[in-house]
Amino acid sequence: MARQDPLRDFLFRLEIDGIQTAGFSEVSILETSTDAIDYREGTDPPHVRKLSGLTKYGNIVLKRGVVAGSAALDLYHWHASVVAGGAQGSRRNVALVVLSENGNDQARFIVSDAWPVKYAAGPFNARGNEVLIELIELVNEGIQRVE
Repeated sequence: MARQDPLRDFLFRLEIDGIQTAGFSEVSILETSTDAIDYREGTDPPHVRKLSGLTKYGNIVLKRGVVAGSAALDLYHWHASVVAGGAQGSRRNVALVVLSENGNDQARFIVSDAWPVKYAAGPFNARGNEVLIELIELVNEGIQRVE
């Protein structure tokens, strides 16, 4: 049997509505959880059964260095459209694609109906020499691994 090494976490790309978006230095998919509901009928044995309840999908946190140019404002404008008019019409599908060391697609995570709930730039520090980081956090209605 051929050896299968784990995928590296530093080779990835992000697609929003099928369009590759500028490079991100960090993408975090927070945990998905399903509530367990205790249930018991009067004729059941003297212990509860566990039923599945609501599933909560974790937020997606995107971080990248702030750049200049017309496309540099795309994520900010996406967030601003939600602030101005709510999430209706602002939902997008996002794909996080993990690459092999030779650049081939190896794993794909699909995030359904995502929209931004948080935007931040900074911190600014006159004594520092760090890269200025832009953060956007997305809520969503489903995360699945498809390959």
